[in-house]
Parts: sequence; C-alpha cells; structure tokens
Amino acid sequence: MSFQKGKSSKHSSQASIASIPTTDVISPPQEAPKVEEATVEEATVEETIIPPETQKVLLLHAARQPYQLTEDYPVPQVEGDHEVLVRAQAIGLNPIDWKAPDFNFAIPSLPYISGRELAGTVTQPPKSPSSRLQPNDRVLVISTDYRDLRKAAYQEYVVAFDYNTVRLPAHLTFEQGSTLGVAFVAAVLSLGVCMGVDFTSILDGPDLYTLLRDTALIPPDSLAADIRDECLSGIAQHERALPGDWLAVWGGSSTSANLTIQLAKLAGLRTISVVDKAKHGVRLTGHHAIRTDLLVDSHDAQRAVDVIRGNLKGKLRFGIDTRGRESAGALLQALRPGNLESSSGSGGGNKEGSPPPSPPSTPHDSTRLSAHLIGLTGLPKGAPPEGTLFHTVPIKLFHEVPAVGEALCAWLERLLEKGLVVPPEIIDVEQGLESVNGALDRMRKGEISGGKLVVRV
Repeated sequence: MSFQKGKSSKHSSQASIASIPTTDVISPPQEAPKVEEATVEEATVEETIIPPETQKVLLLHAARQPYQLTEDYPVPQVEGDHEVLVRAQAIGLNPIDWKAPDFNFAIPSLPYISGRELAGTVTQPPKSPSSRLQPNDRVLVISTDYRDLRKAAYQEYVVAFDYNTVRLPAHLTFEQGSTLGVAFVAAVLSLGVCMGVDFTSILDGPDLYTLLRDTALIPPDSLAADIRDECLSGIAQHERALPGDWLAVWGGSSTSANLTIQLAKLAGLRTISVVDKAKHGVRLTGHHAIRTDLLVDSHDAQRAVDVIRGNLKGKLRFGIDTRGRESAGALLQALRPGNLESSSGSGGGNKEGSPPPSPPSTPHDSTRLSAHLIGLTGLPKGAPPEGTLFHTVPIKLFHEVPAVGEALCAWLERLLEKGLVVPPEIIDVEQGLESVNGALDRMRKGEISGGKLVVRV
C-alpha cells in the first residue's frame, strides 16, 4: 500500500508533536454517566452528509486566554488521496488542551485550534481505492500532528489521514471512541519502539522493532532526525522486553497508563502500577482490564521505590512514567540492570531458533542487560546512570510514517472489535463546543480523575 501526504493549506502546516498528553489528575472518579445508545443507531442509518462551507470552531487567540467560539469559519478541505473529512460527534479532552495555553507551549501559530482526539462520521472518504474507510463509517480520529489545524478536534468538521483513523465497532458509542486514541498511540510506541515488545501474536499486531528496520518499506532517512536514533538504536535486539518481564508504570491512573497496562498484559508482561491508592486503589484492583500484578502507593515516593525493590529483588528493567520529571526520577531509583541468564524468555531475549545475540555496543559487561526508563512528560536531568537508558516516545511516527499509522489503526480496530482493549471510563459528558472552556476548568481544578471528560458536539 502506498500513501501520499497532502500539501499544507492556509490553516495547516506539517511538523511533529512536541509533547504527549496524559490524563494524570488527582480527584476520585465519579460514576460514569450513561451514554445514549441512540448515538450508535442513528449513525448507522444516516445518509451521506454534504458538508457546509463554514462551521463553528474554538479559536485560541493568545496564551492564557479562554478559547473563543467562532462561527462562519471555513470547513477544512481534504488534500491528497489519503485524507478524509469527518463530522465530529464527540471530543475527548486531554490535559494538554489547558496546559498548552496556560503555559504557552505547543502553540505553533495564532489563532490556534486545539484538540487531539474525536469520534464522528465519515463525510468525505479518501480517494484512494485501497483505503479502509467508506462514507458514513463511524470512526475515531487520532490527531498527533498538532501543527495542522485542519486535523484539530475543536471544530465541527475535521480532516485526517485514513491511516490515522480507526473504524469503531457497533458496540462502542462515539463518546467511548473519543476517549482512547492518543493514549493508545503513546502506549503502543512506548512498548513497541522503546521496549521492543512484539505484538504479532495478538490479533496479528505490529512488531514495530522489525517494521522500523525494514529499509525497503521505511528508509532510514525518511524518519525525522530527532526520532531516528530512538527508532533504530533505542534498544538492542537482545534487550527487547519478553513475556514475563516486569514493567512499572508510575502515574497508573492516567489514560496513557490505562492503555499501556492493557497492552502490556496482552503481551504477557507483568505489571506494577504506582498510584495514589486512597483515590484509585479500589477501582484499579477491581478492574479486570487494568488490574496489575503489584499495586504500589505513590503517596510516599521513597517508600514506593523501596516496596518495588523489595518485591522484585532487582528484576525490574522497564519503567514508564506518565507524570513528570520528579516521579520519573523516583522510578529511576527502582530500576535495576539485570543479568542475561536471569532474564525471562529463551537466551535472554532471543526467540527460539534465532541466532545468539551479538554483544552490546556499550562498554558494559556483556552479561548484563540495561534498564530502560521511558518518560511521557519528562525525564530526570542529566545523563542516565551506568547500565540505564532513557527513552522519549517518538509520537510523530504515527502521522509521519504511513506504514506505522496504518499498522496501529488497523490493529486497534481488531482489538476493539474483539473486546481485547476497552475504552477508559467516561467521568462526565458535556454538551456543545461552547462547554469546552468550563470542562477544561474542571480539569485544571483536578475534578476529573481516573477517566475521561468528553464533549458531545
């Protein structure tokens, strides 16, 4: 399958995403509201939509200001064979939607349209005959290309690449579909690229480690310079995570942690979740999809480190932090390089029948495996200690490399259809674009915890 990116319009430009939204919050979750079943039924019988020339959008005119509801804004135009136009039905809110204007980052131009994920109906399908998408398909749009305003969620009509768009199964509502896109991408890339997890045994999922090294499909120079080393040299073949290996996730109540834990469990990893147990312990221990092997209280960071080290006895080599530099530093203390002979799996990381690993390119003892720390929102200052590697998630792979985007979206469709991945809990549903500012205020105040706040368009 071949792909072609569209050229930029006056409301778009191409670049990479600079930060990864997570949903770490601090208040206890409320009972999720009931989502109207009619949302699904109406979409299946809806006739082909002819989009208007103008629409309603939310515009950010300056940092530290609220979004302004604007009417008569041009509906974005599709460009290229692999772009699709979607009418938004529900928008999933992320902390970056309020943090970016409050702290004046990830705003490439003004006025700006924000929003990273939404669910809706295909209005104009791609021209490419190889596309999975058809008119009136119910879809999830995952917008990691924050510089292209046509793809932003805070508007009634949104442009997306078909390889960044996921068809929703009939049993999921638009509201449920809008909750999981960016977190899923961050989780798959963290596990598959930074840790080398192979998902091929799970509904024919992606082996991103191998895919990225297929030079015929993805030439190395097609990878952006700032992510090339992470994609091609971040982890050695013999150090890839295998079933039975331990993974600790600090900030386990976030949506990114939710999807990370679900996928890690599917891949056979043993998981540790570090959370505020008083706020999230009961929910996490009773949730079949995100229940972990070890639940650790984050209230006292040093005690959390001691609990992990005391229980795992040096077996923890992989950690993902969703909160920030301080908690990433604590997680670093819990990580330990391991011996090849004590690693789970055959031959310290080799699959049966594969050749023995070549010695690592580092000056460390060749019988040692490195520890790996992945930071979604920050890493400790300075160089990593001896035997430890730091990783940042190459999120732009999703929209810059069609083969990666298509592999992730097609796999998510299968996972959702079979119920192997479940959407995060919906804490509340607001109504209309005009409600977004108030909804983001609720997130600023820490009122949304352990799930997602959704706006029905």
